[in-house]
Amino acid sequence: MNEKDESSIRTWSSDSYSHPKRTATRRYLLSFLVGIVIIYLMFFIQLPYFIFMPGTAEEIKPMVSIPKGSDPEKGALMLTTVRVADANLVNYLIGLVHPYEEIQPKTSVFRKGESEKEYSQRQEYVMLTSQASAIQAAYTKAQVPFHISHEGVMVLQTLPGLAGEKALKPGDVLLKAGDRDVKVAQDLLDSLKGKKVGDTVEITFTRNKIEQKVTLTLGPLPQQEGDKGEQKAGIGVVPADMQLVKADQTDQQVSIKAGEIGGPSAGLMFSLEIYNQLIPTDITKGHRIAGTGTIDTNGIVGPIGGIQHKIIAADKEGAEFFFAPKDLNYPDGTKIQNYSDAVARANQIKTKMKIVEIGSLDDAIKFLEALPQK
Repeated sequence: MNEKDESSIRTWSSDSYSHPKRTATRRYLLSFLVGIVIIYLMFFIQLPYFIFMPGTAEEIKPMVSIPKGSDPEKGALMLTTVRVADANLVNYLIGLVHPYEEIQPKTSVFRKGESEKEYSQRQEYVMLTSQASAIQAAYTKAQVPFHISHEGVMVLQTLPGLAGEKALKPGDVLLKAGDRDVKVAQDLLDSLKGKKVGDTVEITFTRNKIEQKVTLTLGPLPQQEGDKGEQKAGIGVVPADMQLVKADQTDQQVSIKAGEIGGPSAGLMFSLEIYNQLIPTDITKGHRIAGTGTIDTNGIVGPIGGIQHKIIAADKEGAEFFFAPKDLNYPDGTKIQNYSDAVARANQIKTKMKIVEIGSLDDAIKFLEALPQK
């Protein structure tokens, strides 16, 4: 073999090792990028579903304060919550097989045209109205004199294409329309009567407790079923009345701070806690009582959603009793079986917690009065 041949061999050997290295690097880089894309698709792309699962069972006493409140409770009254998570591919697949998780399309939760932010605002509003009803029911049961104060109108939703969509946000509180005070939603409607598309109105409102003013041009409102004649003009907001229940004596005024908990389902348990602080005895008698249920101003308990998840939350916090709204059968054939669903889930998880069917605030209080002192 001559010198030229050896040089050729050396050159060939060098090239044969450099190509596989570059190929491997490109392969590793491609695999890394594909992995990043897969992780992104699995964890960060939201699907049009919510995942419902057990939330928390929280003692209510720290949330409720009354200047003339009673002594500390020996037991505990607890509200219960459902945890709601946006679905990605991973938790969606887990939810399909998990026995205690539930998948629902977002369209079944949102109202028509409602955004996620507007839904959250609606949940905050119904929590506030639920608290007002709970206070009123407890005041009535404890025979505490009170009166109702109207505190303006909250914007729950804005309608697309109208002036309110750009100038107002869900959560804003309307105080005036022109020179007219807006105490209830009807005041806003009355202030716009006789006005036409293209007319203007000055709106005074608060946002984050800061008062502001804006002039809005009225636009055509969407036609509603039953509307006749000329198309109505408006600013394009869905209003909701805000009211406070005020005790005649300031030392009996209830204040509730529930943090980020939303929805109306804690009404019954708030009423029980308020009532317990207003009377001299402790209705818990050393027991841990959890529960759920809406409540109206007359103390009637209504159905809620997700009770099967709340049973698990209450059991984890050592509740001895769980108050569940009674089963309801409506004339149109609709059935809402809160109590039956609660019993079924309690049997499934083999809890020692007793499920108690409740139809009213009176039912709950009678049950507690019959409990032995612990």
